[in-house]
Amino acid sequence: MRNSIKKGLGIALISLFTLSFTTSKRETKQINTSKSKIEWKAYKVTGSHNGTVTVKSGYLNFDDNQLSGGSITIDMTTINTTDLSGKAKKGLDGHLKSPDFFGVEKHQTSALNFTKVKSTGSNAYEVTANLTIKGITKKVNFLISINGTKATASLKVDRTKFGIKYGSSSFFDNLKDKAIYDEFDLVAELELN
Repeated sequence: MRNSIKKGLGIALISLFTLSFTTSKRETKQINTSKSKIEWKAYKVTGSHNGTVTVKSGYLNFDDNQLSGGSITIDMTTINTTDLSGKAKKGLDGHLKSPDFFGVEKHQTSALNFTKVKSTGSNAYEVTANLTIKGITKKVNFLISINGTKATASLKVDRTKFGIKYGSSSFFDNLKDKAIYDEFDLVAELELN
């Protein structure tokens, strides 16, 4: 009986000692929304348009200085076209905010919630996340790199998976040069606090 108690106590002490040196450091870094930006680029048969949208809030999680998760909320009311000016810019901004596209009156935010993070090299990661646009959530994959307090990510989004079918030749015939491609690009440059 005495030996059993000694063994049990010894195992408990070894476990406690081991845990004290292997505790992982968890940290959440907030995204500085005023210093971060997201750029978009959409394509059509006759060219492309590009612009910006604002990060409303967000954070990235780290375990032992390795990215482990995160969440980003985007303010869809800030959709802004940067390659046009005047009446053309106002017209496209308004159309992108309309129910034909992002319907920002009902859907003021979109969200990206990380579900899986895999390291692919020094400061580089492959992320699986749930992207929610217009209340519809779909799985997306993208790459992100982190260098100090800066994170850069890029992803392609198929708008038709979120019910945005306007001008899509996948759903409408005879669009000819009025067709808008289904995928658009997002590039995020995030500053972490």
